Amino acid sequence: MKADLGDLNAFVAVARAGGFREGARVSGSSASFLSEAVRRLETELGVRLLNRTTRSVVPTEAGKGLLERLGPALAEVESALDVVNGFRDRPAGSLRLNVPVSAARLVLPAIVPPFLAAYPDIRLEVIAEESFVDVLAAGCDAGIRYDERLEQDMIAVPIGPRIQRFAGAASPDYLDRHGRPQHPSELLGHACLLGRFASGALTSPWEFERDGEVVRVEPSGPLIVRVGGAMDLAVDAAISGIGIIFVFEDWLRPHFDSGALEPILEPWWQSFSGPFLYYPGRRLVPAPLRAFIDFVKASANQT
Repeated sequence: MKADLGDLNAFVAVARAGGFREGARVSGSSASFLSEAVRRLETELGVRLLNRTTRSVVPTEAGKGLLERLGPALAEVESALDVVNGFRDRPAGSLRLNVPVSAARLVLPAIVPPFLAAYPDIRLEVIAEESFVDVLAAGCDAGIRYDERLEQDMIAVPIGPRIQRFAGAASPDYLDRHGRPQHPSELLGHACLLGRFASGALTSPWEFERDGEVVRVEPSGPLIVRVGGAMDLAVDAAISGIGIIFVFEDWLRPHFDSGALEPILEPWWQSFSGPFLYYPGRRLVPAPLRAFIDFVKASANQT
Protein backbone atom coordinates (compact mmCIF):
# COMPACT_ATOMS: atom_id res chain seq x y z
CA MET A 1 0.00 0.00 0.00
CA LYS A 2 1.45 3.33 -1.08
CA ALA A 3 0.17 6.81 -0.34
CA ASP A 4 1.38 9.93 -2.13
CA LEU A 5 3.16 12.43 0.15
CA GLY A 6 1.20 15.28 -1.41
CA ASP A 7 -2.09 13.54 -0.65
CA LEU A 8 -1.01 13.02 2.96
CA ASN A 9 -0.15 16.69 3.27
CA ALA A 10 -3.54 17.60 1.80
CA PHE A 11 -5.32 15.43 4.36
CA VAL A 12 -3.38 17.02 7.23
CA ALA A 13 -4.16 20.53 5.96
CA VAL A 14 -7.90 19.84 5.72
CA ALA A 15 -8.10 17.94 9.02
CA ARG A 16 -6.25 20.64 10.96
CA ALA A 17 -8.19 23.49 9.37
CA GLY A 18 -11.57 21.80 9.80
CA GLY A 19 -12.62 22.29 6.20
CA PHE A 20 -11.52 22.31 2.59
CA ARG A 21 -11.84 26.06 2.06
CA GLU A 22 -9.88 26.92 5.20
CA GLY A 23 -7.37 24.19 4.40
CA ALA A 24 -6.93 25.70 0.95
CA ARG A 25 -6.38 29.15 2.46
CA VAL A 26 -3.79 27.85 4.89
CA SER A 27 -1.95 25.61 2.43
CA GLY A 28 -2.10 27.88 -0.61
CA SER A 29 -3.89 25.21 -2.67
CA SER A 30 -7.41 25.13 -4.08
CA ALA A 31 -10.31 23.47 -2.28
CA SER A 32 -10.95 21.25 -5.31
CA PHE A 33 -7.32 20.12 -5.34
CA LEU A 34 -7.49 19.19 -1.64
CA SER A 35 -10.82 17.42 -2.08
CA GLU A 36 -9.47 15.29 -4.92
CA ALA A 37 -6.28 14.51 -2.98
CA VAL A 38 -8.22 13.36 0.10
CA ARG A 39 -10.60 11.29 -2.05
CA ARG A 40 -7.61 9.66 -3.72
CA LEU A 41 -6.01 8.90 -0.34
CA GLU A 42 -9.21 7.39 1.05
CA THR A 43 -9.52 5.20 -2.04
CA GLU A 44 -5.92 4.06 -1.72
CA LEU A 45 -6.32 3.24 1.98
CA GLY A 46 -9.78 1.81 1.64
CA VAL A 47 -11.17 3.72 4.62
CA ARG A 48 -12.99 7.02 5.16
CA LEU A 49 -10.76 9.59 6.86
CA LEU A 50 -13.09 12.58 7.04
CA ASN A 51 -16.78 12.96 7.82
CA ARG A 52 -18.10 15.73 5.59
CA THR A 53 -21.22 17.80 6.23
CA THR A 54 -22.39 21.10 4.78
CA ARG A 55 -21.12 22.85 7.93
CA SER A 56 -17.97 21.01 8.95
CA VAL A 57 -15.31 18.47 8.09
CA VAL A 58 -14.29 16.24 11.02
CA PRO A 59 -11.78 13.37 11.05
CA THR A 60 -13.17 9.88 11.59
CA GLU A 61 -11.57 7.65 14.20
CA ALA A 62 -9.27 6.34 11.48
CA GLY A 63 -8.57 9.90 10.41
CA LYS A 64 -7.75 10.97 13.96
CA GLY A 65 -5.30 8.10 14.32
CA LEU A 66 -3.62 8.90 11.02
CA LEU A 67 -3.41 12.61 11.82
CA GLU A 68 -1.85 11.93 15.22
CA ARG A 69 0.93 9.87 13.64
CA LEU A 70 1.35 11.96 10.50
CA GLY A 71 1.95 15.30 12.20
CA PRO A 72 5.33 14.46 13.73
CA ALA A 73 6.30 12.35 10.71
CA LEU A 74 5.69 15.13 8.19
CA ALA A 75 7.48 17.58 10.47
CA GLU A 76 10.51 15.28 10.36
CA VAL A 77 10.30 15.15 6.56
CA GLU A 78 10.23 18.95 6.42
CA SER A 79 13.21 19.11 8.77
CA ALA A 80 15.14 16.58 6.68
CA LEU A 81 14.52 18.55 3.50
CA ASP A 82 15.48 21.77 5.24
CA VAL A 83 18.89 20.32 6.08
CA VAL A 84 19.64 20.53 2.36
CA ASN A 85 18.80 24.21 2.52
CA GLY A 86 21.82 24.71 4.75
CA PHE A 87 24.11 23.88 1.83
CA ARG A 88 22.76 26.73 -0.29
CA ASP A 89 24.58 30.03 -0.58
CA ARG A 90 21.52 31.75 0.84
CA PRO A 91 18.29 30.46 2.44
CA ALA A 92 15.31 29.78 0.20
CA GLY A 93 11.76 28.62 0.66
CA SER A 94 8.51 29.79 2.22
CA LEU A 95 7.93 31.46 5.57
CA ARG A 96 4.41 31.90 6.97
CA LEU A 97 3.74 34.25 9.90
CA ASN A 98 0.51 34.61 11.87
CA VAL A 99 0.31 38.10 13.37
CA PRO A 100 -2.20 40.54 14.88
CA VAL A 101 -3.35 43.33 12.57
CA SER A 102 -1.63 45.84 14.86
CA ALA A 103 1.72 44.08 14.31
CA ALA A 104 1.19 43.96 10.55
CA ARG A 105 0.60 47.69 10.60
CA LEU A 106 2.97 48.94 13.29
CA VAL A 107 5.84 46.42 13.54
CA LEU A 108 6.42 44.61 10.26
CA PRO A 109 6.68 47.60 7.84
CA ALA A 110 10.11 48.45 9.26
CA ILE A 111 11.30 44.83 9.02
CA VAL A 112 9.75 43.07 6.02
CA PRO A 113 11.05 45.20 3.10
CA PRO A 114 14.73 45.10 4.14
CA PHE A 115 14.41 41.40 5.04
CA LEU A 116 13.04 40.48 1.61
CA ALA A 117 15.71 42.63 -0.04
CA ALA A 118 18.38 40.71 1.88
CA TYR A 119 16.82 37.29 1.14
CA PRO A 120 15.30 37.37 -2.35
CA ASP A 121 14.87 33.58 -2.45
CA ILE A 122 12.48 33.56 0.54
CA ARG A 123 8.74 33.89 -0.04
CA LEU A 124 7.06 35.47 2.97
CA GLU A 125 3.34 35.12 3.66
CA VAL A 126 1.77 37.14 6.47
CA ILE A 127 -1.64 36.13 7.84
CA ALA A 128 -3.02 39.03 9.87
CA GLU A 129 -5.95 38.29 12.16
CA GLU A 130 -7.13 38.93 15.69
CA SER A 131 -8.15 35.38 16.63
CA PHE A 132 -5.32 33.78 18.58
CA VAL A 133 -4.89 30.48 16.78
CA ASP A 134 -2.33 27.71 17.20
CA VAL A 135 0.30 28.73 14.64
CA LEU A 136 1.19 25.13 13.81
CA ALA A 137 -2.42 24.09 13.36
CA ALA A 138 -2.86 27.09 11.08
CA GLY A 139 0.05 25.93 8.96
CA CYS A 140 2.34 28.79 10.00
CA ASP A 141 6.00 28.66 10.99
CA ALA A 142 5.87 31.40 13.62
CA GLY A 143 3.69 34.12 15.04
CA ILE A 144 3.81 37.52 16.68
CA ARG A 145 2.05 37.99 20.00
CA TYR A 146 2.27 40.08 23.13
CA ASP A 147 3.61 38.32 26.21
CA GLU A 148 0.24 37.58 27.78
CA ARG A 149 -0.75 35.76 24.58
CA LEU A 150 2.32 33.53 24.27
CA GLU A 151 1.65 29.82 24.10
CA GLN A 152 3.49 27.24 26.17
CA ASP A 153 6.60 25.48 24.85
CA MET A 154 7.37 28.40 22.56
CA ILE A 155 10.60 30.33 22.12
CA ALA A 156 10.05 34.11 22.14
CA VAL A 157 12.25 36.72 20.46
CA PRO A 158 11.60 40.45 20.99
CA ILE A 159 10.48 42.16 17.79
CA GLY A 160 9.66 45.81 17.19
CA PRO A 161 9.42 48.58 19.82
CA ARG A 162 10.03 47.27 23.33
CA ILE A 163 7.81 49.85 25.01
CA GLN A 164 4.42 50.86 23.66
CA ARG A 165 1.50 52.88 25.01
CA PHE A 166 -2.24 53.10 24.59
CA ALA A 167 -3.23 56.67 23.76
CA GLY A 168 -6.44 58.65 23.99
CA ALA A 169 -7.32 61.19 21.33
CA ALA A 170 -10.08 63.21 19.72
CA SER A 171 -10.35 65.89 17.08
CA PRO A 172 -9.74 69.49 18.22
CA ASP A 173 -13.28 70.30 17.03
CA TYR A 174 -14.80 67.61 19.25
CA LEU A 175 -12.80 68.78 22.25
CA ASP A 176 -13.74 72.42 21.62
CA ARG A 177 -17.42 71.40 21.66
CA HIS A 178 -17.39 68.91 24.54
CA GLY A 179 -14.41 69.90 26.67
CA ARG A 180 -11.01 68.36 27.33
CA PRO A 181 -11.12 65.68 30.04
CA GLN A 182 -8.58 66.11 32.83
CA HIS A 183 -9.26 62.81 34.60
CA PRO A 184 -10.15 59.40 33.14
CA SER A 185 -13.45 59.34 35.05
CA GLU A 186 -14.64 62.26 32.93
CA LEU A 187 -14.70 59.94 29.89
CA LEU A 188 -18.02 58.59 31.17
CA GLY A 189 -19.57 61.85 30.00
CA HIS A 190 -18.09 61.63 26.49
CA ALA A 191 -18.85 59.76 23.28
CA CYS A 192 -16.20 57.05 23.01
CA LEU A 193 -15.31 54.81 20.06
CA LEU A 194 -14.91 51.18 21.09
CA GLY A 195 -13.52 47.98 19.63
CA ARG A 196 -14.72 44.40 19.80
CA PHE A 197 -12.37 41.40 19.70
CA ALA A 198 -13.08 38.32 17.60
CA SER A 199 -14.08 36.60 20.87
CA GLY A 200 -16.92 39.09 21.27
CA ALA A 201 -15.37 40.98 24.20
CA LEU A 202 -15.23 44.77 24.07
CA THR A 203 -12.01 46.75 24.45
CA SER A 204 -13.19 48.03 27.79
CA PRO A 205 -12.64 48.87 30.49
CA TRP A 206 -10.07 51.44 29.39
CA GLU A 207 -7.21 51.46 31.89
CA PHE A 208 -5.11 54.47 32.89
CA GLU A 209 -2.31 54.95 35.41
CA ARG A 210 -0.56 57.93 37.00
CA ASP A 211 1.77 58.03 39.97
CA GLY A 212 0.71 54.56 41.02
CA GLU A 213 -3.03 55.30 40.76
CA VAL A 214 -4.84 52.96 38.37
CA VAL A 215 -8.22 54.03 36.99
CA ARG A 216 -10.48 51.80 34.90
CA VAL A 217 -13.49 53.23 33.10
CA GLU A 218 -16.14 51.57 30.97
CA PRO A 219 -17.10 54.22 28.43
CA SER A 220 -19.87 54.05 25.87
CA GLY A 221 -20.43 55.68 22.54
CA PRO A 222 -21.93 55.64 19.07
CA LEU A 223 -19.51 53.28 17.30
CA ILE A 224 -18.08 49.79 17.89
CA VAL A 225 -15.65 48.27 15.36
CA ARG A 226 -13.87 44.93 15.06
CA VAL A 227 -10.41 45.22 16.58
CA GLY A 228 -7.75 45.11 13.90
CA GLY A 229 -9.15 45.39 10.41
CA ALA A 230 -11.87 47.95 11.16
CA MET A 231 -9.84 50.12 13.54
CA ASP A 232 -9.07 52.64 10.80
CA LEU A 233 -12.80 53.34 10.60
CA ALA A 234 -12.80 54.32 14.28
CA VAL A 235 -9.77 56.54 13.71
CA ASP A 236 -11.52 58.24 10.79
CA ALA A 237 -14.60 58.73 12.97
CA ALA A 238 -12.47 60.35 15.67
CA ILE A 239 -10.88 62.66 13.09
CA SER A 240 -14.39 63.60 11.92
CA GLY A 241 -15.32 64.67 15.45
CA ILE A 242 -17.59 61.76 16.39
CA GLY A 243 -15.87 60.90 19.65
CA ILE A 244 -12.78 59.85 21.62
CA ILE A 245 -10.59 56.93 20.57
CA PHE A 246 -8.19 54.86 22.70
CA VAL A 247 -5.69 52.72 20.80
CA PHE A 248 -1.97 52.19 20.16
CA GLU A 249 -0.07 55.47 20.30
CA ASP A 250 1.89 54.54 17.17
CA TRP A 251 -1.39 54.03 15.29
CA LEU A 252 -2.38 57.62 16.11
CA ARG A 253 1.04 59.28 15.85
CA PRO A 254 0.70 60.45 12.21
CA HIS A 255 -2.58 62.16 13.10
CA PHE A 256 -1.00 63.82 16.13
CA ASP A 257 1.77 65.14 13.89
CA SER A 258 -0.73 66.48 11.32
CA GLY A 259 -3.00 68.02 13.96
CA ALA A 260 -6.01 65.99 12.88
CA LEU A 261 -6.15 64.46 16.36
CA GLU A 262 -5.26 65.94 19.74
CA PRO A 263 -3.89 63.77 22.56
CA ILE A 264 -5.93 63.67 25.76
CA LEU A 265 -5.02 62.45 29.25
CA GLU A 266 -1.41 61.83 28.15
CA PRO A 267 -0.01 61.79 31.72
CA TRP A 268 -2.32 58.82 32.32
CA TRP A 269 -1.27 56.69 29.34
CA GLN A 270 -0.11 53.23 30.37
CA SER A 271 3.07 51.67 29.01
CA PHE A 272 3.33 47.96 28.20
CA SER A 273 6.01 45.69 26.77
CA GLY A 274 6.30 45.25 23.03
CA PRO A 275 5.52 42.10 21.03
CA PHE A 276 7.49 38.90 20.50
CA LEU A 277 8.16 36.67 17.55
CA TYR A 278 7.46 33.15 18.79
CA TYR A 279 7.99 29.71 17.31
CA PRO A 280 8.06 26.06 18.47
CA GLY A 281 11.19 25.08 20.32
CA ARG A 282 10.76 21.35 19.95
CA ARG A 283 11.83 20.90 16.33
CA LEU A 284 14.46 22.00 13.84
CA VAL A 285 13.98 25.62 12.81
CA PRO A 286 13.50 25.89 9.00
CA ALA A 287 16.14 27.93 7.19
CA PRO A 288 13.76 30.78 6.14
CA LEU A 289 12.57 31.17 9.74
CA ARG A 290 16.12 31.03 11.06
CA ALA A 291 17.09 33.79 8.62
CA PHE A 292 14.14 35.90 9.80
CA ILE A 293 14.98 35.36 13.47
CA ASP A 294 18.61 36.34 12.90
CA PHE A 295 17.52 39.40 10.91
CA VAL A 296 15.16 40.52 13.69
CA LYS A 297 17.89 40.11 16.31
CA ALA A 298 20.43 41.99 14.19
CA SER A 299 17.95 44.80 13.59
CA ALA A 300 17.30 45.09 17.33
CA ASN A 301 21.04 45.36 18.02
CA GLN A 302 21.32 48.24 15.55
CA THR A 303 18.65 50.34 17.28
